[in-house]
Amino acid sequence: MRKGMWPTLGVAGTGVLLGLWSGALAGPEKIAYPEGYATEFLRYFTVDRPDREIVRFFYVNRGALEAAKSGQELPRGTVLVMEDHKVRLDANEEPVSDAQGRFIPTDEVTNLFVMEKQEGFGQEYAPEKRNGEWEYAWFLPDGLRKADAEFDGCFTFTFYKYVLDEKG
Repeated sequence: MRKGMWPTLGVAGTGVLLGLWSGALAGPEKIAYPEGYATEFLRYFTVDRPDREIVRFFYVNRGALEAAKSGQELPRGTVLVMEDHKVRLDANEEPVSDAQGRFIPTDEVTNLFVMEKQEGFGQEYAPEKRNGEWEYAWFLPDGLRKADAEFDGCFTFTFYKYVLDEKG
């Protein structure tokens, strides 16, 4: 009986250590700020958020766009960006809209949310939380990660809606 106990404890201990180690590598620290996204990626969607008085711009890297348009799964290396802008306010602090009723954004970016798909991403998460090979990061306007961020929202649905709308 004694002989079987040590291998069991060794396996359990190794599992705990690996779990702690892999958890340290999970999450936003895997994602770098996407330098140049505003000029190198395609801005594919814009959403007004009256509840937050912001306008959101959505961007995708071109390789992912081409794969999606041809009906392929989003490839590893896909980067999706959601950029929040303050809304222009009038003298009464009310949002200003254009002729089509859309908010007019300022140039000020308040938050940047990034989703990235890479081999091995997401493996550290429990199955009920895992969303394929995706990781998420929340950046502040200065390009630094938001320290206390708990962002795990997926916004691939906006991208797929765009692709489907483009196909007609």
